[in-house]
Amino acid sequence: METVTARRPLKTREKGWARTLAQWLAHNHVSPNGISVLSIFCAAGAGAALFFSSRLGPTWRPWLLLGAAAGIQLRLLCNMLDGMVAVEGGMQTKSGEVFNDFPDRISDALILVPAGYAVFDQAYGPLLGWAAALLAIFTAYVRMLGGAAGLQQSFMGPMAKPHRMFALTLGCLLSIIETWYIHPGVILWIDLIIINLGCVITIWRRTAYVVRELEAR
Repeated sequence: METVTARRPLKTREKGWARTLAQWLAHNHVSPNGISVLSIFCAAGAGAALFFSSRLGPTWRPWLLLGAAAGIQLRLLCNMLDGMVAVEGGMQTKSGEVFNDFPDRISDALILVPAGYAVFDQAYGPLLGWAAALLAIFTAYVRMLGGAAGLQQSFMGPMAKPHRMFALTLGCLLSIIETWYIHPGVILWIDLIIINLGCVITIWRRTAYVVRELEAR
């Protein structure tokens, strides 16, 4: 079950298509926890596509990158719909908080680590992927640390989950064009550097928020 303090603000929830889809899922008794688990499989598909995009040659690369972008967006769609079905659909469960957050940490790793191996021929490519996954998990840790201390959980960026996934989706799409013009992998490599730096800033900002709010009590 998502709570007021743990629910990420998303403008997309207000869209008519999102509400209609969530209502349809709730009407058909689709479990919000099941939707959360499904997001892991979407992330795994995106990660597999990223991993093989640098190994199967230029013929397959554009299609794999397109598939990775689609998998990332499907993961985000599941992340939005599970909460909408749970809250607006009245299908909250006592273990909902676990399903709401734990699959996200798995999904981050399943996408970001393979992104590093997609640019394995660039300097520190795999290391950038592992670092991005670790830092992404750490951003969530600091957010939940604030919640555990009784504060409103902070979803501030600049590299919160939606921002990371947008950056990586855009990187995948731009890399399709890159396939025919410059050395493949440069765009995703730069993308991972930006994600890593953004995560460091996000961790710092969230930690500062938690300390500031606790000291102000």
